[in-house]
Amino acid sequence: MKVIITAGGTGGHIYPALGIINKIKEMEPDSKFLYIGTHNRMEKDIIPKYNIDYVPLEIYGLSKKDIIRDIKNINLIIKAYKKCKKIISDFKPDIVIGVGGYVIHEQNSIPGKSNKLLSKLVDAIGVSFIDSKKYFNDSNKVYFTGNPCSENAINAKIIKKSDYDISEDKKVILIVSGSLGSSSINNKMIDFLKKCSGKPYEIIYVTGISYYDEFKKNILPKNVHIVPYIENMSGLLKSIDVIISRAGASSISEILALKVPAIIIPSPYVANNHQVLNALSLSNSNAAIMIEEKDLNNEILFNSIDRCLDSNFSDKLKENMSKLSINDSSTKIYNIIKDLIK
Repeated sequence: MKVIITAGGTGGHIYPALGIINKIKEMEPDSKFLYIGTHNRMEKDIIPKYNIDYVPLEIYGLSKKDIIRDIKNINLIIKAYKKCKKIISDFKPDIVIGVGGYVIHEQNSIPGKSNKLLSKLVDAIGVSFIDSKKYFNDSNKVYFTGNPCSENAINAKIIKKSDYDISEDKKVILIVSGSLGSSSINNKMIDFLKKCSGKPYEIIYVTGISYYDEFKKNILPKNVHIVPYIENMSGLLKSIDVIISRAGASSISEILALKVPAIIIPSPYVANNHQVLNALSLSNSNAAIMIEEKDLNNEILFNSIDRCLDSNFSDKLKENMSKLSINDSSTKIYNIIKDLIK
């Protein structure tokens, strides 16, 4: 099989794309892949590490305020469109798969504008949340596949606590605010982390690459371990006891697949407030604790951690997670692809 796949911007798009690629490789080892992404974001560094041919495009999201920038961006979109037509003509793929980002599998509960537009042109649409079906006009080509990160998570190589110089018998809380990090969460967490001294657990705090150098200047307790980024997040999820996370769809799929007790803090800065809806899909089913960022404070956070570390409460969370998780998403998508290219 010859596959062009495109996804960009954040790990929430990139890792589902890799999940699909890995499944196709597993089923058809001789398949050839060409990945199209942006020239200046995460995928340009991540994808080549997997020995996947990569083509960068200079392209940006449109602004609602800067008309001059939008005019430049429209010209870049036209150039990128022409370049993609030539790439498709030369590569002659059997299938083209879009997995979100600026550059169609829809990860979030509410589809983005690009995927809504493209939905009229594509042959099949996979969605991570069953409620997403209602946002597409042609329901006959919409499939509830779940998110490919679920299979990635299950198959990920485990990262041990000892890899972070933490005793295996210690409880560990992982705090991460998306693949790019979050300045607002970082600012709110500094005081909380300083008060973690003497707590009966260790904390691994992921700042995001852009914020790491500034954040590490803070003097923090010895049980707080600061890192800029974790590439194999799923491998670490297999070892930790509680995760505090944003509500990106890929993160949620990994949490559900591995049944990690979770405190979800949805980002209020995303389109259509989709992270709140993502988080509600768990909290309404008693499968996670949701805290809105505006309500976040030390007392609520410490109390929530204590609840998640309680074995009776965490067992109930895990039981409810098992009712929500789809752990063969990549397989479902692979089967849809095979049907399309018969």
